[in-house]
Amino acid sequence: MRAMLWVVGVIAGALILLGLLFEANRWLLIIGAFALLAAAVLAAVKARQATGGSLRRH
Repeated sequence: MRAMLWVVGVIAGALILLGLLFEANRWLLIIGAFALLAAAVLAAVKARQATGGSLRRH
């Protein structure tokens, strides 16, 4: 799972850089940003599952 998160993060970064370098397509930036956000959310969820943590405190 960690490898998949790295791959998604690298692809997202590449899309963002391509969008910035070529200034051609706003969609590259948007898709890259969504992919980067998805990778961050998945990483946070997996980290919480690995530590057994929860947001709720009683």
